[in-house]
Amino acid sequence: MGNEVADASVWQARAAAWELAALSLRYPDAELAEAAAGGEWDEAAGEILAALGLPAEVPAAAGDPAGPPAARAAGAEAAAGADALLRALRPEATRLFVGAPEPACSPYEGVWAAEADGVQPLLFVNPRSMEVERFMRSCGLGRPEGTNEPLDHVATECELLERLALRAAGAPASEGAPDGAGLPGGSPAAAYETFLSGHAQAWMPAFAERLAAEARHPFYRAAAAYLGALVG
Repeated sequence: MGNEVADASVWQARAAAWELAALSLRYPDAELAEAAAGGEWDEAAGEILAALGLPAEVPAAAGDPAGPPAARAAGAEAAAGADALLRALRPEATRLFVGAPEPACSPYEGVWAAEADGVQPLLFVNPRSMEVERFMRSCGLGRPEGTNEPLDHVATECELLERLALRAAGAPASEGAPDGAGLPGGSPAAAYETFLSGHAQAWMPAFAERLAAEARHPFYRAAAAYLGALVG
């Protein structure tokens, strides 16, 4: 029983780790800005990495050039700090991950695989993207209705790992998801390890390295260091 509890706590920490990574690498919203400006992002990243035994130097998400984080203020000042951060993060996320004409750091696994193979990347229809989509659908995670985002986006892959870790920790399957035996490898833990080694660890270390080099905002340098620690 003790080992089961220990195993569950490790899986819960892994789920929290990937949840924070997914939040950090999706298009910035108010939740992310408030966490980064208020210092909660820094605290969570440090606690998660410590819980997983992954010591890493993660720079402050809000940076220090403009003075102390909004967590040291209160009320309207804290809200203003989060609003200002969100206004700074959105154009930076667009430059990094969308680009015009090309992103500085593509967030899609298929693009990285094509680059490694020396071929022209095509969203959706490249072999790696299709492989990721099949894997995700076999785990019960599909593209949300009304969206057209390829499923091999870094944040979506982090979300899949979060869900599989939660299942491995004992959480019930979400509606429409297969039971444990129906997952790739026959269990949530097996599906997690397969996707981590076969996909996340195959490209996210290089993605994190490029993100750290290309980022002009301290938050994305922090996110890069955090993700690099998870997949290194």
